[in-house]
Amino acid sequence: MKKTGSFVLIGSILFLAYILQYILNIRWTILYDLQLNENYKRWSGAFVSAFILFQWILTFTRISKKLRMYAIQFTYIHKWIGILSPIFFYLHAMEFGYGYLALLSYIFFINMILGTINLDIIKSTKNWIFQSWMITHVALSFFITFLVLFHIGVVFYYK
Repeated sequence: MKKTGSFVLIGSILFLAYILQYILNIRWTILYDLQLNENYKRWSGAFVSAFILFQWILTFTRISKKLRMYAIQFTYIHKWIGILSPIFFYLHAMEFGYGYLALLSYIFFINMILGTINLDIIKSTKNWIFQSWMITHVALSFFITFLVLFHIGVVFYYK
């Protein structure tokens, strides 16, 4: 199987597994109980936040002249980490949440799917498709980052 096919297959399976566990209310009891613990929630949240911040490294490798030579390698790492993100999300939260947390969850998974169905899959040479895809993916990433920072602020403000 080609690398591109692997990304789509693994990303799709992990996304669908998360959605199914949520819809069918399948709970890994030990993990669910851990997620009720404030200490666990904060450390797993720190991990998810670090993952999100790490994903921004690809942007810096593309815009920095000194780091540009690493952009192709980082694109590969970025894709793998992106398709594994439902696992990271699951370890932090088995549910979507309410209000802004639901919005964060939905946008997180929409962006994950958008990243999985990337330009290697679309295979279009039309510049407007590339630009539309990239603008959408980056805009959603900014919004996710903002909501994560807002979430961190709310968590620590009310504790």
